[in-house]
Amino acid sequence: MSDYLLTGADLHMAFGQTKALDGASMTVGRGEIVAVMGPSGSGKSTLLHCMAGIVAPGSGSIVYDGQELTTMSDKRRSALRRTEFGFVFQFGQLVPELTCLENVALPLRLDGMARAEAERKAKLWLERLEVDGVADKRPGEASGGQGQRVAVARALVTGPKVIFADEPTGALDSLNGEQVMRLLVDTAKETGAAIVLVTHEPRVAAYSDREVVVRDGRTRQVELVQ
Repeated sequence: MSDYLLTGADLHMAFGQTKALDGASMTVGRGEIVAVMGPSGSGKSTLLHCMAGIVAPGSGSIVYDGQELTTMSDKRRSALRRTEFGFVFQFGQLVPELTCLENVALPLRLDGMARAEAERKAKLWLERLEVDGVADKRPGEASGGQGQRVAVARALVTGPKVIFADEPTGALDSLNGEQVMRLLVDTAKETGAAIVLVTHEPRVAAYSDREVVVRDGRTRQVELVQ
């Protein structure tokens, strides 16, 4: 079996006549933090969405833990996204009608866990990420930094093996961005989760073990000197 937890090889993806991915490839080791960098429109978010099984590439192979994602059923990919993958997006994408506690508990509830147990686990994660004070508030009542910490708690509550973070600090000021990144990276290292981190900011990419640069839908690996 491969040493890599997640591998994408020769990925092609087009939207109409526009090529989003043109033979892109990347690997993610167990517990590794990989930054995906590139200018706007380079294909980095499309690469993340393909690697996470959100969209299927036009061609190429994506193997997660020995399983081929591109031939997997939609139901199975959805189950992976609920249980083994966690997601943090630029604007959090929390459900505005739910409290922060209910948002964090939501992935567990969708997987069939009883409400009381799901909310107990959610509360522990809110405490761990230092935002238990907003548990009963709705996302609109929390600050941007607090909202992103809640989103990180939601990503981690299921114990995922891979966290996909797409510009997780893009909507935050530098101080809140640094706090969110430290909490995300430190907690992922404690739990052994890998992170695929899409960013265009070098200060955010500095948290990674390795960089993959995307330009015009093609990828280039960059080894970092720590």
